[in-house]
Amino acid sequence: METLTCPECGEKIVGRSDKKFCSDACRNAYNNKQNKDISNLMRKINNHLRKNYRILTEQNPEGKSKITRAKMEALGFDFDHITQMITYKNGSQYYFIYDKGYKFLDQDWILMVNKQ
Repeated sequence: METLTCPECGEKIVGRSDKKFCSDACRNAYNNKQNKDISNLMRKINNHLRKNYRILTEQNPEGKSKITRAKMEALGFDFDHITQMITYKNGSQYYFIYDKGYKFLDQDWILMVNKQ
């Protein structure tokens, strides 16, 4: 019978023959190291989305209003992070962060909307 060692700490594995780690702590530490880059990227994107969502919610309490692009940028809105883009039959493009959206208008104005 082959003796298995934990890929995280090198200790001998005792127990089931298909067991890969000596403990839950080693399994978690190993997987956290493997997923570190992906987790950091996802955390960063989610933080951008959360901030954008908060700004749209605070600046559009009525469900439909206008704001300038400059004001949104001053509030820290990041136009590179959205969850969905919808193009309607009339050609209008709306950008959404979950259920909060916006559309670019003329002269640097933005129409903010809530998805029904």
